[in-house]
Amino acid sequence: MTGISDDEYVEERKLEHIKIILEEDIDYRVSTWFENIHLIHNALPEMNLDDIDTKVEFLGRVFNYPILIDSMTGGTRKAMEINRALAEVAGEYNIPVSCGSQKAGLLNKDLVDTYRVMRDVCPDCYIIGNVGGHDIVSDPAGIASEIVSMIEADALAIHLNPLQEAVQHESTVRHSKVIDAIQEAVDALDVPIIVKETGAGISMEVAKVLESIGVAAINVAGAGGTSWSAVEVYRNMLRRDDLMADVGRTFWNWGIPTAASLIEVLSAVDIPVISSGGVRSGVDIVKSMVLGASLAGMAQPFIKAYFKGALKKFLERIIHEIRISMFLVGASNIPSLREADYVITGELLEWIRQRGLESRWL
Repeated sequence: MTGISDDEYVEERKLEHIKIILEEDIDYRVSTWFENIHLIHNALPEMNLDDIDTKVEFLGRVFNYPILIDSMTGGTRKAMEINRALAEVAGEYNIPVSCGSQKAGLLNKDLVDTYRVMRDVCPDCYIIGNVGGHDIVSDPAGIASEIVSMIEADALAIHLNPLQEAVQHESTVRHSKVIDAIQEAVDALDVPIIVKETGAGISMEVAKVLESIGVAAINVAGAGGTSWSAVEVYRNMLRRDDLMADVGRTFWNWGIPTAASLIEVLSAVDIPVISSGGVRSGVDIVKSMVLGASLAGMAQPFIKAYFKGALKKFLERIIHEIRISMFLVGASNIPSLREADYVITGELLEWIRQRGLESRWL
């Protein structure tokens, strides 16, 4: 933008993202398809609710609950207190937390502390750094290392957002050589690398490529939750860019529904998989775990809970829903939950059949 530096513009964009997420309806208008997964109720669970163990292992760390506070905020002064609160609750409940894209911290060192605050308030937290795949192409090892050092990250999430980039007012869409860049970062870093989408899902074909280049885990981030195309519709409207706003509306619902993406990725790889994208309840998390996910992530719900002053209340609700769901399928811990019975119906069933995945899922 004329008259504004790259770092100022990135900060402005991040602030707009938060404002739009809080004020506008930016969810997909198609579902996650979790409603097509039916857990089998066990009327004789033969256990006490208080005896249920929700601990889960992920990338060598044991967490109290299979919940990830996923990435959405950073790069603006107003995000600093959000990140502080998210890290504090992550530490208190022993769950992992991922910060938003750290690109702004690379461009403007004055913004580093908006991310660094997470480590400062929670030295023992499992914190996941975050940068775009296209943002590391020029120097994969160097940029990825700087991102990790910025917050002493325990892992690095490299996000893929071709849809969001393609519908932005100002974007120059450069997504070539991203695979090579990710592999170079994997080879250079001592921390595990997680590759995630930003709401349009990951297919089994892409998952196989990611596993082949040494990625440690995949976060599917499927369709059904926050539509970043929708977010860009509102940003384009602010800039009176009617053309790109209309284009964004066309792609509002583009992507692989989360349940379908989760099944695709689990079918293709032997590395840990995170379910995210429209996860809105403990039941969604339990359904994800039954299918084989290692964790389930939520971003927008945590941000909204923070602004309502109800962050812990929201997390307690999700935990209680997880425990009750496990109780009602007769699973006393996460390993036994993975053996729980379920039925798949509707569009998800048809997707499985057309993608040739019947042997594992039906």
